[in-house]
Amino acid sequence: MSVLNEGDWLTEWVKKALLEVQDYVRLCAAAAKGSVTRPFYARDVMEQIEVIGLGSLTVVLLTGFFTGAVLALQMGMTLDQFGARPFVGRLISASMIKELGPVLTALMLSGRVGSGIAAELGSMMVTEQISALRALGTDPIRKLVVPRVLAGFIMCPILTVVGDTVGILGGWIISLTQLRVSSGVYWSSVVEGLFIEDVWMGLIKPFFLGFVIVTIGCHVGLRTTGGTQGVGRATTNAVVAASVVVLVVDFFVTRLLISILF
Repeated sequence: MSVLNEGDWLTEWVKKALLEVQDYVRLCAAAAKGSVTRPFYARDVMEQIEVIGLGSLTVVLLTGFFTGAVLALQMGMTLDQFGARPFVGRLISASMIKELGPVLTALMLSGRVGSGIAAELGSMMVTEQISALRALGTDPIRKLVVPRVLAGFIMCPILTVVGDTVGILGGWIISLTQLRVSSGVYWSSVVEGLFIEDVWMGLIKPFFLGFVIVTIGCHVGLRTTGGTQGVGRATTNAVVAASVVVLVVDFFVTRLLISILF
């Protein structure tokens, strides 16, 4: 009997998971269609760009700076074993631009933007504001989801570039003050360690990551039930799901870009 119950539980879990994925794909398709067809809500897009972009700037600056600084400290200790301390800039630039910059920026956005979107849309769901929009003839996907998706798609790469730049600057400050590496040697190493393929990889990945973060936040928010407790659960689920999916998408996009660019 217990084996049967366990099998039934597993079947139900798989069904729920497949239904969740199906609804998410439908949301992504509807958002993509709404991005290129009328009506457009340009003012809402600009508002979300300000919320997602300028609102996340501080946390991205702090994360990027201290990531670059700690990379310089750790890399300097390791490179000293081989007498290669002057190459610290090469490692920092390659690490930040190819991998750490896009991923850490996306994780920060998952915590701040993903949770905020899920909480905002979840509150609208439990207070029936979204039902009111439908009653007034307004498509909630076009009005609420599309502006957020476009803003995340646009701002995630820009914030990633900002995080990369600040991270390299943080590594430079630590290299100059702690590792006693001259500015000329550091910046020469930074330039020598970068290839155009690395730059393209660091610029392409944030588009995918930004899209995933915002669409997951919207998907979880629009499926919120259970009042204020449901909003809390939705916020937590959005952060966890977006953070995990960011790492998964980063792996597969990296594999794809390596096969294309290299």
